[in-house]
Amino acid sequence: MMAPARRPVRIANCSGAVSDSGDFMLAQATAGPIDVITGDYLAEANLAQHAEAYAKGEHPGYASTAYDGLKKSLEIINEKRIKVVINGGGLNPKGLAEVIHKTASEKGYNLKIAYVEGDNLLPFIHDIVKPDSQGRLPHFDSDNNQVKLAKDTDNFLQDPNKKIVAANAYLGCRAIRLGLEKGADIIICGRVADASPVMGAAQWWHGWKDDDFDKLAGALIAGHLIECSTYGTGANFAGFDQYSIQELLHLGCPIAEITETGQCIITKHKAMNGFVTEEVVKCQLLYELQGNIYLNSDVKADLTNVAVRQIGPNRVYVSGAKGYPPPPTTKLAVFYRGGWQGEFTVNATGYATKHKYDFHEAQLRTQLDEWGVMKDIDLLEFQRIGVPQENPRSQLEATTSLRLIIQTQHRETIRRFHQAIWHNFMQHFPGLSCSLDARLSSVPVPFLGYFPALVAQSQIQESINIIGHEGEVEDSVVVGPPHITEKLAPRENYDPVSSRALSSFGPSKTIPFGDIILARSGDKGANVNIGFTPRKTYDNAEVWEWLRSFLTKDRLKELMGDDWQDWFYVERVEFAKIRAVHFVVYGALGRGVSSSARLDSLGKGFAEWLRAVHVPVPVKFLEVDPRSRI
Repeated sequence: MMAPARRPVRIANCSGAVSDSGDFMLAQATAGPIDVITGDYLAEANLAQHAEAYAKGEHPGYASTAYDGLKKSLEIINEKRIKVVINGGGLNPKGLAEVIHKTASEKGYNLKIAYVEGDNLLPFIHDIVKPDSQGRLPHFDSDNNQVKLAKDTDNFLQDPNKKIVAANAYLGCRAIRLGLEKGADIIICGRVADASPVMGAAQWWHGWKDDDFDKLAGALIAGHLIECSTYGTGANFAGFDQYSIQELLHLGCPIAEITETGQCIITKHKAMNGFVTEEVVKCQLLYELQGNIYLNSDVKADLTNVAVRQIGPNRVYVSGAKGYPPPPTTKLAVFYRGGWQGEFTVNATGYATKHKYDFHEAQLRTQLDEWGVMKDIDLLEFQRIGVPQENPRSQLEATTSLRLIIQTQHRETIRRFHQAIWHNFMQHFPGLSCSLDARLSSVPVPFLGYFPALVAQSQIQESINIIGHEGEVEDSVVVGPPHITEKLAPRENYDPVSSRALSSFGPSKTIPFGDIILARSGDKGANVNIGFTPRKTYDNAEVWEWLRSFLTKDRLKELMGDDWQDWFYVERVEFAKIRAVHFVVYGALGRGVSSSARLDSLGKGFAEWLRAVHVPVPVKFLEVDPRSRI
């Protein structure tokens, strides 16, 4: 007789970035029944941001908000026996674990604290990241010979000025699961993959084996859906215009109820604000993907047949993930001293804006040339922000900005850059304005270069470390690499198959794309991803057939307009079960993350820009205004 399946594990996320207050953890612990709290405090560059200060003893190495959340929540965690798995340990998971152990012991709480190590590969980085026989470094996208890297992406290794300051591998859930099996109540991690805390908790709860790949893939998707804090309950949601301002305030974080078979229900505490709908879940599912295969150190999840279905108020059922063995490699985020960066912003008002900015750029470039400074500049961009309102009703409506950004290896070059600005300042175009505190932007700022590398999982010593009553590690186990791995296949990439001629949908009207389409975008290193799906009002088979026929790779290039560069590369796939078309644009964020000179360096605004582009939409789709709710 088979044992009955265990009830779903109820996992509540409390953070999607280091900015999320410790109050979020406390709220998740107190607002309703949960089994596990997870938190993702580490954006891509968080670790490196404080690496040198931590090395000098000037920073604790862990996220202060994670520490704050644990301090505020320890009493209720102890009382309710809630498990906690967070990556807020940053560079120093051991340090945060020791602090929390000390606090819990002093308060008499019966809590076993543990930490995960093994992600820090800085001591071995030059043995891992080294040129192959053709002189290429192991870049995350190096297997795709169609992808070109931005200038200066891979020139850091032999440069003494570009010291590597952090190198952290993305770990999976094996150490987390083992720690929970050994009785740990709180597990502090460093750089684990975003969904790994959720996966480890689900695997422990249900007793899955390491080769239960379909179940692990389902937990990976659940973790992906809740790891970005309030993104799962209405934040960063393209359909926010369907809601009143009051409905958007003070959002709570999401919860995943993960079943024994790996499906999940995304929900939230009833007492908290927010909304969990099919649209919200679809948009979050499409966030920061690399295509139809979602990678983790423990499983590859095929999203092709993932489906979402509203089953009740603020309850969305997610199913259909298919799992396969993980790759033998994992991502390794390498950060190094990139040099110095400077910025300056000027404003132009109203008439002949293009000519004004052309003049300002020529003026500055001419001066830098005459002084012989251009040879020392790695990057110099003049980014035009906004378009003045036609026939403006106020001065602000008529004003746009020119963002000047420079990167160089020499601090002195930044000073010369600003001297060139001031040298010709009184010869400016008519009506120039800038902040009266412009001197503050004249300060050279060091920036970190970023290189997403690959490392063999066999080179990682991932371990779980249990702290005993006396504050010393009483048990430490290296979990080792996955027993089964599978080499990555080339990514799927195709234009629509058996698509309909657009003329067959009848006459069209040119409107903003966002009137009928939702979208979500984000960064994947130097690349930006974007997924498009219909608003609920238009979510039917015919609109889907039009959308997939309309959104070809060439169409995306057309939508990108002047921002498209011929050296970019595009991949496209479809998710028919959620009626979504997904793209990755390789190279669109320059070198990515902390290296990027883009104003929107994380790619979050990419979707909203393309939703604002006017496109021809079949008239027969436009009978209902999706925003009529407000």
